[in-house]
Formats: sequence, C-alpha cells, structure tokens
Amino acid sequence: MTGYGKAMATYGDKKIFAEIRSLNSKALDLSTRIAPLYREKEMEIRAIISKALERGKVDFNLWVEKEASEAATPINGALVANYYAQIKDVATQYGIPQPADWFATLLRMPDVMTRVEVQELSDEEWAVARGAVEEAVLQLVDFRKQEGEALARKFSEKLDNIAALMKAIEPYEAERVQKIRDRIVESLQKLPVEYDKNRLEQELIYYIEKLDINEEKQRLTNHLAYFRQTMNEGQGQGKKLGFIAQEMGREINTTGSKSNQAEMQNIVVKMKDELEQIKEQVLNVM
Repeated sequence: MTGYGKAMATYGDKKIFAEIRSLNSKALDLSTRIAPLYREKEMEIRAIISKALERGKVDFNLWVEKEASEAATPINGALVANYYAQIKDVATQYGIPQPADWFATLLRMPDVMTRVEVQELSDEEWAVARGAVEEAVLQLVDFRKQEGEALARKFSEKLDNIAALMKAIEPYEAERVQKIRDRIVESLQKLPVEYDKNRLEQELIYYIEKLDINEEKQRLTNHLAYFRQTMNEGQGQGKKLGFIAQEMGREINTTGSKSNQAEMQNIVVKMKDELEQIKEQVLNVM
C-alpha cells in the first residue's frame, strides 16, 4: 500500500501543488494539510481520496506558491506619509528631536507592512486545483499498481520455492520409514526376550502412520493454489491472503513436528523462511 504522487497546476500567478503519500495500514487513515483558500473544499478532497484508496496511512498536502513580486507584503505608502506628518508635528510641538533614521522608524509603525486582503475561491480556480488533486491521486494509484505487480511476481517466486521444497522432502520419507523400522528391530534384538513379530508390525504401522505427512502435503498444496487464485481476484484481498498464509504456516509447522530426520527438518526451516517473507509482504497488499 505504499505509494507517492505529486502534481502541479497553474492558475494566473499561482502554482498549485498537490502531494500525496501512503504507507501500510489496516484501514484508511487520512491526514490533510490544505492551504487556507482551499479549506472549504476539504470534504470534497477527502471524498476524492477515499474513493480511490481503500487502505493505508495517507498524508495529503495542498499548497500554493506565487511569483516573488506578488508574494511580497506591500508597504502602505499613504499610512507611511500620515505617520511621517504626525511625528514631525509632535516633534515640533514638544521640541523633541526628529528621528535620525526616518525609514527604519516608519517601517516599525503599526500596519505599515500588513497585508489586508480577502480571497474568495472561484469555481474556475477550484477546477484547476481539483485537477491537481486528482492527478496526484492517480499517480499514487499507478505507483501502487506497479508495486503490486512486482509484489505478485515476488509471491509467485516464493510459492514456487515452497512447492519445490515440499517436493524435495519426498525422497527422505521412504528412507525415514526404513530407518525407523531398522532402529526399532535392532533395539528389540538386543533385549534378552522374545517378541511377537506380528505385534511388532502392527505397532510399526501405527507409529509410522502418526508420522505420515501426506495429508499436510496435500493441504499445503491446496493452500498454495488458493493463494495464487486469490492474488488474481483483484484488490481488497490483503486480509484473505494473510489468512491463507497462516494456514500454510500451520501445515509447515505440523510437517516439522513430524519430521524426525535432520534432512527433512532442514527443508522445513527453509520453507518457513520463504513463508515468513510472504507474510511480511502481505502487509503491503490492499
């Protein structure tokens, strides 16, 4: 859900900038900073963003830059002249020396450099500003789509790796059964008593069935296929993918608990590592 977008539009002597960025979040958490002139349109801006984005911690900023000549605060010449006349009159009347630096004195007087202007947002200007907002949001959505495509490729790679590792376990399964049988028989032969070979076979079958991982392998195969299917169902599947990953983890953990052979356990550790990378990246999916 990470993304970034920025757009600029021009209206008269103004440059209107819209910037939006998003990070991972379970819900839509939207923060805005909007220039005073456009604050009356905040609800409309929020509606534009909410319509395009379902989840994410989103920061939106809309500001204006003007030409330097227009941005500078004007000096009120009439007020300066009035202050100048008043100060001279008071100095003459009361015999007070006139200021040595008239300009510095006059610029410190109240309201000499105060901008007094009331701006109203016209429909024409808002149309331009709204276009910048929509363009920035569109850029963020495109950014997210590119990230999503890269993420899908990453998921496919990890799913393939888990499937390959699961396949790599098979040669050790048959070998493991024989090793278990040989170890038990060898231990029994060392005992100074006779044992029932038929009963031994029954116990071996029971013991080996408890260690059988065919069901776990089948369920894991189904989960891998379901994960791929869900990836292709469009946006809004992030939580579902997270749940599927949890189920995959259960089957891998059960396989590990039933693996009493070092080679199998090493493979299970690799499967867990691949799955952990999937779980980390699922947080980026909407």
